[in-house]
Amino acid sequence: MSLTWLDWTVMSVYFAFVIGVGAALRRSTTTSLEFFQAGRAIPAWVCGLAFISANLGAQEIIGMAASGAKYGIATSHFYWIGAIPAMVFLGVFMMPFYYGSRARSVPEYLRLRFDEKTRGFNAISFALMTLFSSGISMYAMAKLLQILHVFDAPFAALGLGPQYIFHVCIVSSALVVLVYVLLGGLSSAIYNEVLQFMLIVAGFLPLVYLGLRDAGGWSGIRASIPAGFTHAWRGLGSAASNPMGVDAFGVSMGLGFVLSFGYWCTDFLVVQRALAARSIHAARLTPLIAAVPKMLFPALVILPGMIGIALHQSGALPLPLTGDGSPDYNLTTPILLGKYLPTGLLGVGLTALLASFMSGMAGNVTAFNTVWTWDIYQAHLARDRPDSHYLKVGRLATVFGVGASVGAAYAARRFNNIMDLLQLVFGFVNAPLLATFLLGMFWRRATGHGAFWGLLSGTMAAAVFHGLSLPAGSQPGLKGGWLTAQLSFRSEMGQNFYMAIAAFAACFLLTILISLATRRTRNDEELKGLVYSLTPRTTEHGVPWYARPVWVGVAVLAATLALNLLFR
Repeated sequence: MSLTWLDWTVMSVYFAFVIGVGAALRRSTTTSLEFFQAGRAIPAWVCGLAFISANLGAQEIIGMAASGAKYGIATSHFYWIGAIPAMVFLGVFMMPFYYGSRARSVPEYLRLRFDEKTRGFNAISFALMTLFSSGISMYAMAKLLQILHVFDAPFAALGLGPQYIFHVCIVSSALVVLVYVLLGGLSSAIYNEVLQFMLIVAGFLPLVYLGLRDAGGWSGIRASIPAGFTHAWRGLGSAASNPMGVDAFGVSMGLGFVLSFGYWCTDFLVVQRALAARSIHAARLTPLIAAVPKMLFPALVILPGMIGIALHQSGALPLPLTGDGSPDYNLTTPILLGKYLPTGLLGVGLTALLASFMSGMAGNVTAFNTVWTWDIYQAHLARDRPDSHYLKVGRLATVFGVGASVGAAYAARRFNNIMDLLQLVFGFVNAPLLATFLLGMFWRRATGHGAFWGLLSGTMAAAVFHGLSLPAGSQPGLKGGWLTAQLSFRSEMGQNFYMAIAAFAACFLLTILISLATRRTRNDEELKGLVYSLTPRTTEHGVPWYARPVWVGVAVLAATLALNLLFR
């Protein structure tokens, strides 16, 4: 890909802007509350766009296009089944618990509801997950810049070969994120995430339009790829009859319930954005505002993948092949960018991808530094220190988090579809955590001992399931089968969905059994504001009916149902 001075100018302005935002916010980031929670003073619409943008990292922009090319329109299940219902549930039911309890993080809510050991276990597992997710963002962006050959000429001028581009891109991009998060904390990340949202829309709408026109429209795509690729639900009666290699139960239970609710309702990366809102009403509206563009984003991130594979099948746009002879789906979006976007607009599109990387990585880093500082360091290593001390520790944790993410980026090179890898990581952490939260919020009898051992058993169940299962055509190792491959799945996605179900079920059942066998660690008075049946209902006097979370949620669910029926 050849960039002109106009493309370089667009990218340079973006980098200057994001660092400038961090520098401008540094003066107002003088306490740990401002650094980790943005002072709980952000408007609902800003939090809503940041909420969706924190999830809209490079792994989604590139990964969803890769899944669109690999699995077709069925990838929309990650939005219409695997996101929207859970986001509505978070806004209507769960945010009053998070925000009303004044918990500073998801692990801290677990301490208030259960006990310290449950908090500690979740804090450690979540911290590891954020580092891995951040590393995936780094890998995605470095791979993108390497395949686009953007830096070939500058590197050649320095006497360096193209083999160094991947490594230099990882280090240099990590430094940029490190600078603006260190300067402005969560506020800097949130406002830059809003900018990233705008850039992605501006950069990808022209890409979709031009690619769709070249492919002959939706009818042209349907004519170029197998029929199963253009239907979301048809063929899900059996794992053998659809591209995803998973049946309707796996999609509905594994993705639509366990992975979806486990991520959107318990993952501190996204919950942290809602907690930064200026009021409980704004916090409840945050995921509902985010759900509106979320349901439309398959047109921007999945459709390019379908366009790419349609053009690949027709020979108009050959995709590079991996070592096993299959297309490298992760490169679909980068190749489309190089083909369709002209000078200037190419700079906008590439900047949108760079912005998505920055957002995804910064979101994980800000979540990591908060959980490390408050839920691990303050809780177990250094209690009752001055606020300035924890602010300093948070900034040091930011440096460590970025450095550890660099290492995680290299592990991601083993997968030809990074969304498969992400679902694997979520299955270990979020799937069992969902069972803990549901029992904790809706069953007052759940105990701290039950929650802790349930979480541990759920994580172990995920590990055992992964060790006993292996996707077709894979070798034992990172993709599973490292114990003995007793279970075979047609795809990594099918394996991940059922692994999540196993982890959730193990945690749910063991938490109930141990809770019934142990004494309660919290009485009813202590559980007010933490358990649904013991918490006064949120009243919204003076709020118009159409602005109330319940009615907004109903409207969002109705629109999502219509989309499912349209593409069934």
